[in-house]
Amino acid sequence: MEQIIRQSLHEASEKLLLFIDNPSNLGDIGRAATVMSDALKKGKKIISCGNGGSLCDATHFAEELTGRYRKNRLPLPAIAINDPAYMTCVGNDFAFDEIFSRYVEGVGQQGDVLLAISTSGNSGNIVKAVEAAQKRGMKTAALTCDTDNLLRKTADVAVCAPASDYSDRVQEIHIKVIHIMIQLIESQLAI
Repeated sequence: MEQIIRQSLHEASEKLLLFIDNPSNLGDIGRAATVMSDALKKGKKIISCGNGGSLCDATHFAEELTGRYRKNRLPLPAIAINDPAYMTCVGNDFAFDEIFSRYVEGVGQQGDVLLAISTSGNSGNIVKAVEAAQKRGMKTAALTCDTDNLLRKTADVAVCAPASDYSDRVQEIHIKVIHIMIQLIESQLAI
């Protein structure tokens, strides 16, 4: 049991060090946070989406902005697309690939930001959401992995975790990036 624990922690540590050692990652995190901060300064909102564990991360991001992160402050306008009634309705009546894009088309406005999260970067419904956001004049930021994937190519800015055989290693980097982006957003908004 201890061997599994140690091996898992070492693997996570190695991926984090790979991520830190790539200077473009730090710049991409800063660019994504600035895109969001600029939108919030103009009274716009952030919409986030993802599948499975990435949906949980998208929800966590939105709740940290509307709630609190490290200190009390006014809530910031952020929405995670996570309503199961809505998602199953659109999945059933239209297609699973449209569950996020239809929401963006209905709620997203020019100047808003979409945070799209996909560990593979090839989730059709996430890529379609980015395309729908861009058609509405929204900025798009993505959390994905460091492979030649559709989300990375489509989003305005993409933060890419080191590729891994398992999605949990990518998700571990994503949650750290989410926390850093929130910290940067609060700093840039001086709150």
